[in-house]
Amino acid sequence: MYDIIIIGAGPAGLSAGIYALRANKKVLIIEKSFIGGQVALLGDIFNYPAFEQIDGFSLAQKMKQQATKLGAEIVMQEVKSVNLTDKTKIVTTYSQSYESKAVIIATGAYSKPLNLPNEKEFFGKGLSYCATCDGNFFKGKDVAIVGSGTNALNDCSYLANLAKNLYIIFTHDAPNFNAQNVLANVKIFDNTNVKSINGQGVLSEICLESKTDHSEKTLKVDGLFVNLGKKPYTHIFDGVALNEAGYIITDQNMRTNIKNVYAVGDVRNTPLKQIVTACADGAVAVSTFIAEN
Repeated sequence: MYDIIIIGAGPAGLSAGIYALRANKKVLIIEKSFIGGQVALLGDIFNYPAFEQIDGFSLAQKMKQQATKLGAEIVMQEVKSVNLTDKTKIVTTYSQSYESKAVIIATGAYSKPLNLPNEKEFFGKGLSYCATCDGNFFKGKDVAIVGSGTNALNDCSYLANLAKNLYIIFTHDAPNFNAQNVLANVKIFDNTNVKSINGQGVLSEICLESKTDHSEKTLKVDGLFVNLGKKPYTHIFDGVALNEAGYIITDQNMRTNIKNVYAVGDVRNTPLKQIVTACADGAVAVSTFIAEN
């Protein structure tokens, strides 16, 4: 019997593990793919406190080392099902079942891709899924955003102040605004898809296709930001309340609607999805559990 089972070994899950272990709790962390989650796939990170510059894989490894040094038990297994409603929580993987007093869900969310054949090739080499994470690398350069409605708009004002030229590619009708009247360096394409992304080693151009007349246009860009929304990993958590977008609903103490079940990081209804906020969520969840048990 564990005190806490943490599902997901990204920054939120590892942070929760560190705080729980320092409180002398028996902790199991379950991760299905790789330690660090999506953070481990990032290039250089410049906005995480105490590190002026660090790559995502190295940051994830440092978090793992800290957790394991404290005695964290980490298993690389995929969770098949959970029973969270009883006092004793049961988490079942494809290998075995585990019991605990509490469960912290830290499964994260993934950015919806363009589904282009060479998309992975350009990730971190001009292609990004996070404007606030990587926008600063493209100061004075030509960049594009592709998204659906408000998803693209959320990044517009931030990137427009950094980029030399900004292209906003709406996959559906553009929202009711005209950015060209506000910022001279912004150009809008609506009802348009990104048909292909190209370059030698790094992204250098994108090919657009109009959904209206199927005409094509090629843009020379240094960067492409994809914001088609995210999809959280929540499908196995029966009984946990979700919002309309599928994210787990929590209060400010990371509590879900089920006692001693918490959600942290990108999987919950958080207004900001960053490494530092994910880590804070993990600390809050454990502190809440300790205070109430």
